[in-house]
Amino acid sequence: MAWDEWEQLKAEAAASGAPRMQLNQLDPGSGPVRPAPDPGQYGELRASQGDLAAIGSHAFDLYNDLWNKGRRAVPTSESAAGKLSSAGFALGGALQHVALRWDEQLGSLRDACAHISNHMAVTKKLHAGDDHYIRRQMSSIDVLDAGFDESVGDPGKPNPVYGEKDDKKGNKN
Repeated sequence: MAWDEWEQLKAEAAASGAPRMQLNQLDPGSGPVRPAPDPGQYGELRASQGDLAAIGSHAFDLYNDLWNKGRRAVPTSESAAGKLSSAGFALGGALQHVALRWDEQLGSLRDACAHISNHMAVTKKLHAGDDHYIRRQMSSIDVLDAGFDESVGDPGKPNPVYGEKDDKKGNKN
């Protein structure tokens, strides 16, 4: 779209009094704005290997059930579609189309279930190393914070993190 055309469309919209679009904000008159909830109040997301294995197992069961039970309608529908088409009914072609789409969608759903099942089987192991790394990094930050926090020691006494002062040179050890 050319810039002139864009400017023309904007001018026409403004002149016609068309409703305006607002993005990423509330209408100022819509009521009080509530602060976002504190994420800390919800706790931590925890998933054990057992939880992930159970999800993977259910996905695998669904995968098998979709094959065993979901395909039952396809041969019957295809047979009925052939009979209707040979009898001259237009409905036969439509039923054949529905059977084909059902089979395609069933395959997509089975692929998704297989992906979930496989992914849940390895997720916990893959991310366990990340969790340990993050914990190590956070504990390092706590040690650094203690060094910068002047209130760690007793009131009126130097922070022990900095060490003792050398009285001769006026430097810390």
